[in-house]
Amino acid sequence: MKRAKGLRLAALALGGAVLLSGCVTRTEPSVSTQIFVMDTIMSLELWEGGSQEQLNQAVEQLYQWEDLWSATDEDSEIWAADHSGGEWGTLSGDTVDLLSQALDLCRLTGGALDLTAYSAVKAWGFTTGEYRVPEEEELAALADGIDHTQVELDRDACRVRLPAGMELDLGAVAKGYAGARLAEQLREQGVTSALLNLGGNVQTVGGKPDGSPWSVGVQDPASEQVDNLLAIQVVDQAVVTSGSYQRCFQQDGQTYWHILDPETAAPARTGLASVTVVGPDGTVCDGLATALFVLGEEAGIELWRAHSELGVQVIWVREDGSVIKLGDRDVLVRLDPMVIDGEPKGTVLMLQYVENLQKAEIAVRQKLNQKGLVAKYSFQDIIGHSAPIQRAVEQAKRFARTDSDVLIIGESGTGKELF
Repeated sequence: MKRAKGLRLAALALGGAVLLSGCVTRTEPSVSTQIFVMDTIMSLELWEGGSQEQLNQAVEQLYQWEDLWSATDEDSEIWAADHSGGEWGTLSGDTVDLLSQALDLCRLTGGALDLTAYSAVKAWGFTTGEYRVPEEEELAALADGIDHTQVELDRDACRVRLPAGMELDLGAVAKGYAGARLAEQLREQGVTSALLNLGGNVQTVGGKPDGSPWSVGVQDPASEQVDNLLAIQVVDQAVVTSGSYQRCFQQDGQTYWHILDPETAAPARTGLASVTVVGPDGTVCDGLATALFVLGEEAGIELWRAHSELGVQVIWVREDGSVIKLGDRDVLVRLDPMVIDGEPKGTVLMLQYVENLQKAEIAVRQKLNQKGLVAKYSFQDIIGHSAPIQRAVEQAKRFARTDSDVLIIGESGTGKELF
């Protein structure tokens, strides 16, 4: 269904998987609006160098892209391709560009990102809200129909062909692509500071008007109050989160979410609650956030290490609430109370995948001092450089003395410089 083209300005209310925080010199952007498009609420703020005309152009562009890419709109190019019966379907230049980049990401991730899982997403009821758990035989049949390598894209002729019955959906990359394209457009128009929150996919243009970075908060998946777990400082970057909490339902005590494993056509269960990707290319961040959630921690880290050319940071939040952050030189710390035989025995401070244990220990001691804590033991007192983290935890328990003890546990991984 086509929508009216009139634009409505609304009070700004940021929401979604990634929340924005921090202070700026001015209290309000030059122009801003909030719209519902691509099945989500989007908030656009132009802070420096922007005009109402430029904002209107950005909004109109989002509506045009929705008309092209909606898998449920019978007038869209994607709907036509999904219902072409195996025949070639014509695409616009923007759709070819997005689909080309998305298929490249499918190949790069070994199919952990797969655009042809739409039939499975529908079968679970995530497109309509009429949720159900398919039987094993149905899931097997759905998984057999997921294969991005069967998508034929003719870039020169601007056309695509799918096997009959296969359905394509660009939802895993569309908002990231839209944010990247809008940011590029605004920069060319002279906008030097802007925040684009495309339903939790955050794209920044420049920094704050005072020149400082934007502070983008990563939501705590376990929080019912939409609290931030940590904040990331960014300039001219995208921040995209995929999480099991974003769209899910419960049945018979089990939670099912919309991020599906293409190999099983069922929700990907890898021990993760969310994955956040930060980088210069919103399309890459959007696609990787989904793929890394599907791959899980170990395989995801291998992919990240193998493709440093992407220039992304990754933040994994495990189901137990612990965090792994890769891709910058910040030392990631996590304080956890240690309980042995039901009694509090002190605090464990976990570090993982740090570049240099000695440098990390100095940084950690500074953080502990800020909290009024004292580290009683050093890295070398507890573990060697190559000790696995689980064994390190067991060893650390033997050092617990009192509630005030803080045990530092580190892991150097392969010994390579990972940051």
